[in-house]
Amino acid sequence: MPTDSMIDITIQNFDDDLKNRLQKRAEYYGRSLEEEAKEILRAVLTENSVKPLNLVLAIERRFADFGDFELPTIAREPLREPPNFEDLHDCT
Repeated sequence: MPTDSMIDITIQNFDDDLKNRLQKRAEYYGRSLEEEAKEILRAVLTENSVKPLNLVLAIERRFADFGDFELPTIAREPLREPPNFEDLHDCT
């Protein structure tokens, strides 16, 4: 009789193509079919338990190997005045 931590699962009508792909994946990683299925389930079911990615920290980590550097300031022209569309109505 299985304990609370041990559950047997039977998957009926499992697509042959998926079974073959699972078998090839298991062989690639040197695992049994059962171990590969467990690994896939473990990966999928635990991926949501990871904290959401902080974009700022991800960018910092991505460029950390470049060391300290500053980007040059780009010279910009002053903003131009917005168009005055009221002048278009005075065409009478």
